[in-house]
Amino acid sequence: MLEFFPFKKTIPFMSWGKTTTFISLATFFFAIWALWAKGLNLGVDFTGGTLIEVQTVATADIERIRASLEKAGLPEISVQNFGTSRDVLIRLPVKAGASTADTSNRVMAALHADDPKITLLRVDFVGPQVGKELYDSGALALLVVSFGIMAYLAVRFEWRFAVAGMLANLHDVVIILGMFAFFQWEFTLTVLAGVLAILGYSVNESVIIFDRIRENIRKMRGATVPHIINDAITRTMSRTIITHGSTQIVVLMMFFFGGEALHNFALALTIGILFGIYSSTLVASPLLLMFGVKREHFIKPTVKKEEAVV
Repeated sequence: MLEFFPFKKTIPFMSWGKTTTFISLATFFFAIWALWAKGLNLGVDFTGGTLIEVQTVATADIERIRASLEKAGLPEISVQNFGTSRDVLIRLPVKAGASTADTSNRVMAALHADDPKITLLRVDFVGPQVGKELYDSGALALLVVSFGIMAYLAVRFEWRFAVAGMLANLHDVVIILGMFAFFQWEFTLTVLAGVLAILGYSVNESVIIFDRIRENIRKMRGATVPHIINDAITRTMSRTIITHGSTQIVVLMMFFFGGEALHNFALALTIGILFGIYSSTLVASPLLLMFGVKREHFIKPTVKKEEAVV
């Protein structure tokens, strides 16, 4: 097999197991604290609010529109392209005492003061109840995907591998959510989609490494289990660099050039990709050693048949 980044020497990943486990626990509990202390900064998709779609004559200047609205006293807004370069979607959170008509009139007055040719296409209101339903549905989707992955790992691998993979996936999801909570980045439906994508992406990396470990256990008869795991991770490093590197290039293009609509989505993917690599190699694999995985769990001892007495 052709390797663009060949590693001739086996890298001793498992010798760093205690250090990486400490780092993982520290970041995991920090993320839990951030979720508990600060909570997620939920977007209009979940909390409810007003959606206003407008159209400009020429290509819309998103920053100019945002500045006009902030100048009019509407700072808590989301402005992004929607469809063509001339269509703009404006999201505003629910405010007590302000009706949808009052909010849309205020927005259009601010926009017309800067550009009289802007036209209003539609105004929609997402009520708090609808937002709560979306939040509950999103949480349910996250749980269903997580349990589905857990079931897949439990069926495909020996239980120690399955539990290690499950904990590594949980580690990735909690850290993404924790970082969004700590920095108070807006958590929207697109970000949730990114988290769900990372769940599948991360488990794929774990499965590749686990398959190589299982193969090495049968082939490397005289090697210790830590050396078998180190060899498995090292032999998959070239694939990891190529796969994750090419994926990250695409994600960075979305992050820098995708506009506000894709900014947090790409941010969630970036965090997930980086921690997905880390958790597959330096979280899931050390957990296998902690769970006491042995060669005997995969290679059944041969039982000699007794010869028939004549």
